Amino acid sequence: MAINPMNDRTGRERQRLRKLAQAAMNADQTVGQVEGILGDMGPVLGALSDSLGDLDGAIGNFEDTLVRLNGSLDNVDVTIERMSGVVTRLERVVGQLEVIVSLGETLLRPIGALESAGRGVAGLIGFGDKR
Repeated sequence: MAINPMNDRTGRERQRLRKLAQAAMNADQTVGQVEGILGDMGPVLGALSDSLGDLDGAIGNFEDTLVRLNGSLDNVDVTIERMSGVVTRLERVVGQLEVIVSLGETLLRPIGALESAGRGVAGLIGFGDKR
């Protein structure tokens, strides 16, 4: 069986045309899909833009809050410094009171001994408690 080069060439050209037509249809279908995706992305990108605007506003509010927090922390620092001075003065007063109490206890010891001796004498004489 002899192969006709003309028929073989025509068959290859037809096959090639079929492949090109199929590739064109695939490309057309792909372009349609890409157009659909891009069409769907429009509203998504619009919503994303709105969300980014909201986020930007929230960051601005957060910055204002941080400024107020910084001011509050500065006030706390000042208050702590003042309280430290008050605590130092109170410690000094407590130290002085401890000295006064110790001195009072020392001065009252002889009076306590005198009272105890007086009760002993009163008990010997008969003026003590009779329970």
